[in-house]
Amino acid sequence: MSHKQIKESDFEAIHYDDSDAERIAGESTSFWKDAWRRFKQNKLAILGIIVIVLLGIMSLTGTLISGQNYSDNNLMNANQSPSWEHWFGTDNLGRDLFARTWYGARISLFIGLTAAFIDLIIGVIWGTVAGYVGGRVDEYMMRIADILSGVPYLLVVILLMVIMPQGLWTLIIAMTITGWIGMARIVRGEVLKLKSEEFILASKSLGANTMRIMTKHLVPNAIGAILVTLTLTIPNAIFTEAFLSFLGLGVPAPQASWGTMTSDALASLRYYPYQLFFPAFFICLTMLAFNVVGDGMRDALDPKDRR
Repeated sequence: MSHKQIKESDFEAIHYDDSDAERIAGESTSFWKDAWRRFKQNKLAILGIIVIVLLGIMSLTGTLISGQNYSDNNLMNANQSPSWEHWFGTDNLGRDLFARTWYGARISLFIGLTAAFIDLIIGVIWGTVAGYVGGRVDEYMMRIADILSGVPYLLVVILLMVIMPQGLWTLIIAMTITGWIGMARIVRGEVLKLKSEEFILASKSLGANTMRIMTKHLVPNAIGAILVTLTLTIPNAIFTEAFLSFLGLGVPAPQASWGTMTSDALASLRYYPYQLFFPAFFICLTMLAFNVVGDGMRDALDPKDRR
């Protein structure tokens, strides 16, 4: 058996320097890119975003598509079943339910989003200050939050209805008086964990003041928990609006929201169930969509769940 003679020319020298040690073999990715990649893998959360976008578009254009006015009364068309002329039927005053459903979506989404963002602003400020300053300030601020959390929504709304006229902003104010407490507690917990980290100590050592530490370091690093809490606050605000409107404490006529539509349809549920079906269906669909998006964001932003 013959053996091939190995020569020096059969080998090739590999050149190596210190820069090769710093070279990254894979493509670098940021936290948000990685979170988006993980979020896209959740098909249910993507479907939830699509549903939310479609609901938002229809709330703005739905009344134009039907060619009907949400507040026009026509007793000759009262309680008509869904047809080509009235796609969702009509109510007991002959008003087109398709137009009212999408106008109600506009009101309900506006109240839910506005109340949630007010809760976001108050809750982030309150929780950040309480968690970072600590001591007696934290104790007093959180005891105030505990006292407010014991005040029921319904009592607040009734008191406000006595003081203020019934309307959109009365509802929003009533919902945000105590609605920010959950956000404040979440943010406070995140700040308590972050303020003992080394990068906060380094920032203090470099002379950063309290405001800069809170706005440039603490809040940005807690943004994951804040976003998840926000996506779960919005459906809660929408449901609260529907509940209060169902009790007759919502927006005044002729304005409509999904809550007022369900309240109006309850009396004729046995004979005209479609009048209750559409607003109730869209309330459930909206809450489900926001909840699955919130769950998807929680899974994508949770560093303990990385694969």
